[in-house]
Amino acid sequence: MLALAKVLEANWLFLLKALWVTLALSLMSMLIGLGLGVAVAVGRTYGGRLADLVLGFYVDTMRSIPILVIMVWGYFALPLLTGETLSPFLAAIVTLGVHMAAYVAETVRAGLTSVRGGQMRAALALGMSQFQAVRTIILPQALVRVLPPMGSLLVVAIKDSAVASVIAVPEFIRQTQVLVGNTYLSTQLYTFAMVVFFAISYPVARLTDLLYRRVAHLGAS
Repeated sequence: MLALAKVLEANWLFLLKALWVTLALSLMSMLIGLGLGVAVAVGRTYGGRLADLVLGFYVDTMRSIPILVIMVWGYFALPLLTGETLSPFLAAIVTLGVHMAAYVAETVRAGLTSVRGGQMRAALALGMSQFQAVRTIILPQALVRVLPPMGSLLVVAIKDSAVASVIAVPEFIRQTQVLVGNTYLSTQLYTFAMVVFFAISYPVARLTDLLYRRVAHLGAS
């Protein structure tokens, strides 16, 4: 423990910068995943048969391929096809967000289909367009209903940020590996990294549960 304390004292700024990278990576990939996932869910549910087939293929593809493979392919292979090179950080954000969106889409789609069909029919009878009905009536209820599983997906997004270490993004696990290589304190440093990730993820899970308990009645119908 004394050796670990000395290493942390000497390298706290190094690890703090890495932690900020992890937090930024997690937050940005969450935003992409949530935004794209909701759009895909709405498209699959209300966009017709063709949209369901196309978007369903995307969802099944992302859920069938490991995030590690998607990230490595996105960073090394995609530039060969597009001619555009992404920085490791940007490549990690995009691949994590696109991968997470597939799981968000299925979660939100389950929420959308759980809302009684009579509400859509009533909204259309009142002169609302389908888009208006989904945006103002159906989707808000669905999002409330799927808050618990959505909290789990947010925690997964935080944990998945560690995969970015394989393309040299200087996030927390990558920089911890650097310190392990310099100090050989593998057990101590990886235990510390585990504690840090728990300290980030646990409040997210508990705050999501707290939010759901407060707004659960808004999803009842």
